[in-house]
Amino acid sequence: MDKETTLAGSTDSRLVNDVLTAFFARSKARAAAMHPDYRAMWEHLEACTVGGKRFRPRLVMTVYTLLGGANQAAAATVAASFELLHTALIVHDDVVDRDFARRGVPNVSGTYRNVAEKQGASPARAEHAGMSVGVIAGDLALSNAYRLLGQVDTDLPIRQRLEDLLDEAIFASAAGELLDVLAPLDPTPQPVDEVLDMARLKTAVYSFETPLQAGAILAGADDRLVRALGEFGRCIGIAYQIADDLIGVFGDESRTGKVGWGDLCEGKRTALISYAAEQPQWPRIARLLADPNLSASGATEVRELLIESKARDRSMQLAADHTEQALQFLLEPFVPQALRDGLTPLSDVVSERIRA
Repeated sequence: MDKETTLAGSTDSRLVNDVLTAFFARSKARAAAMHPDYRAMWEHLEACTVGGKRFRPRLVMTVYTLLGGANQAAAATVAASFELLHTALIVHDDVVDRDFARRGVPNVSGTYRNVAEKQGASPARAEHAGMSVGVIAGDLALSNAYRLLGQVDTDLPIRQRLEDLLDEAIFASAAGELLDVLAPLDPTPQPVDEVLDMARLKTAVYSFETPLQAGAILAGADDRLVRALGEFGRCIGIAYQIADDLIGVFGDESRTGKVGWGDLCEGKRTALISYAAEQPQWPRIARLLADPNLSASGATEVRELLIESKARDRSMQLAADHTEQALQFLLEPFVPQALRDGLTPLSDVVSERIRA
C-alpha cells in the first residue's frame, strides 16, 4: 500500500473532508449571491481539492492524534487550512509554469482557457483568460487558508503560533517559487547546496515542516519536540523533492501522469542538473535543455547522458542520505515511541517516488 495513504485514520480524513465541504458550501452560496459565474469558479476551485491524497492534512492529523490530542474538530480545521494553502500554491504554480492540466484533466486555468476558446477567443486571449482566473482562484484559496485557521477552537497563544506557522509556510514558498523562476535564467547551474535550499523553501516548509509542527503545537507539545519535527520535515521534504525531480525526468508517464520531458523543456534546476553540470557530458546536455520544442528523441538523449554522467545515481543517493538524516531526528529520546513509529513510514514515501 502507498505509504502516503496510511497516515492518519479514516475518521480523521472524514473530519477534514467535512470541514472543507462546509467551507466550500458557504463560499459557493456567497458567490452565487453575486453572480452565477463566480459560483462556477468556486466549483472549479473546489474540484482542485478532490481526488488528491490530502497529504498535508494527514500529517497534521497524524501528529496531533499520536500526541494524544483530543479535540479532533480543531485539528481537522487546522488540517483543512493547510489543504487550502496547498490548493492555492498548486493553482498559482500552474500559472507560473503555464500548465493547463493536472492529473491528466484541465486545471482551473485550463478549464477557463477552454471556455474562452469555445466562445471564440483567439489562442493567446484564451490562454490569458485561463491564467487570469488561475490567479484569482489561487488568491481566494490563499486568503481563506488564513480565515479558516482563525476559526480553530483553541486558546489565543496557540492560534497565534499556528498563524505564524502558516505565514512562514507562505513566505518560504514564495521565496522558493521566485528562485525556481529565476534559476533557469542563469546559464550556469547553481551548486547542489543552493538547489537544495530552493527545494526546502518551495516544498519542504509548507508540505512537511509546518504541517508536522502545527499538529504538535495544537497538541501542546514542548518546543524541543516541535523543533525536532521541523528538522525531520526539512530533511524528508528535501528528499521528497529530489525524488520528485527524478520522476520529472525518469518517471513512468503512465504511472505519474507527468509529461516525460516537461522539466527538461523548462530547464528546471535540480540536483540532477547540478551534478551533471560538473561532468564532461554537460555541454551536450546544455544544448538540449530549456528547449520548448525538445523532441522525444532529444529527451531520451538527455536521460542517457544524465545516467552516463552518474547524475541520476548521485541524486538518488542524495535523497537516501536526506531520508536517513530525517530519521535520526525521530531517535531523540524525547520523541514518543508512538510518534516515531507513526512517522518512520514517511521514509518509504521517498523510495516509492524514486521507483515511480
